[in-house]
Amino acid sequence: MKMKSCCFCKRTEKEAILVACNKDTHICTDCIKNIARQIEYAESLQSTPSANPGNEKKKLPKPIEIKAFLDRYVVGQDSAKRYLSVAVYNHYKRVYNKTESKDEVELEKSNIIMVGATGTGKTLLAKTIAKMLDVPFAIVDATVLTEAGYVGEDIESILTRLLQAADYNVQQAEKGIVFIDEIDKIARKGDNPSITRDVSGEGVQQGLLKLLEGSIVNVPPQGGRKHPDQKMIPVNTQHILYICGGAFDGIEKKIAARLNTRAVGFDTEGKRSDIDRDNLLQYIQPQDLKSFGLIPEIIGRLPILTYLDPLDKKILRRILTEPENAIIKQYIYMFKMDKKQLSFDDDALDFIVDKAIEFKLGARGLRSITESIMMDDMFEFPSSAKKSLRITREYAEEKFSKANIHDASK
Repeated sequence: MKMKSCCFCKRTEKEAILVACNKDTHICTDCIKNIARQIEYAESLQSTPSANPGNEKKKLPKPIEIKAFLDRYVVGQDSAKRYLSVAVYNHYKRVYNKTESKDEVELEKSNIIMVGATGTGKTLLAKTIAKMLDVPFAIVDATVLTEAGYVGEDIESILTRLLQAADYNVQQAEKGIVFIDEIDKIARKGDNPSITRDVSGEGVQQGLLKLLEGSIVNVPPQGGRKHPDQKMIPVNTQHILYICGGAFDGIEKKIAARLNTRAVGFDTEGKRSDIDRDNLLQYIQPQDLKSFGLIPEIIGRLPILTYLDPLDKKILRRILTEPENAIIKQYIYMFKMDKKQLSFDDDALDFIVDKAIEFKLGARGLRSITESIMMDDMFEFPSSAKKSLRITREYAEEKFSKANIHDASK
């Protein structure tokens, strides 16, 4: 009797598992998997944006619609949301409605800089806008950037990450959003221009200028250092939106000094009494960024300046439960996946908020505190016969005390 074999790779039934197509034809499972992969790859090529250039122009949401979307995910920060919504709308209106006429007014870029304490929602705002517009989005930490030739990452690595987020589709990447976090950490070390090399401060700011303004930059596809034999990908940064964020710790002192020097005359005390000293960031101006250490050229290329309010107890309480991806909703859903019911008392939620304020961690602290309270239950409950769990304040206090978390600021 003739031994059966795969009609593609010719391996016999002793060497591979065969599937019968008909009486005389057989295919091994490895060849079937290989064919399936090739079909999947061919279908993905047909569905890429570059294969359908006529569908490139998107319906752009209006500023009110953008803010309404942000409201679903970010609590408070109305001023920052309004600034962001208008800036993003104007930017993409410029991108998607390019005119061929030479007589039309040329619209310039609307790069944004957000100033706010840690945990107030800078990164979340940028992520949410990118999610709404469905464009490539990359987050870059400015603290790792250095001038070319020094230990650290080159400035061009920012665009490498954006290319990776766009699956190396250059056309898509050139309409993406880059969030540069910790922009305050590259401030120059003194008020005067550096007379020695400041490779991770002022040097990085100088290198960012060409990216922020708009130019064609040769990007190493895998990141890392450039070398002559390396193949580069040219990327036009003219339509890339840059959103910069930083805590600018200590800038309140510079704002207060500026406000005090302006308030001169007999009614000085009256003018000072109008100033909200608990939220000095709302009075921030470009000259404050300059005195902090950003060079004027960088400030000029970040024309939209907005601030984020500090988070009080009321806002943190809303952050816990209200947004679509609220922390408490996430834990309830995780337990639901195991067919378990989880509930939190209002007093337990107040305890989580109180601890977040005590540790001065902002909204990020809510997650770590909740995690420390829930850790034992997330370990034991999936295997337990119990069907429901209720978190009271006493229970939360007990679990949190066992977690051995202490306020590092004390």
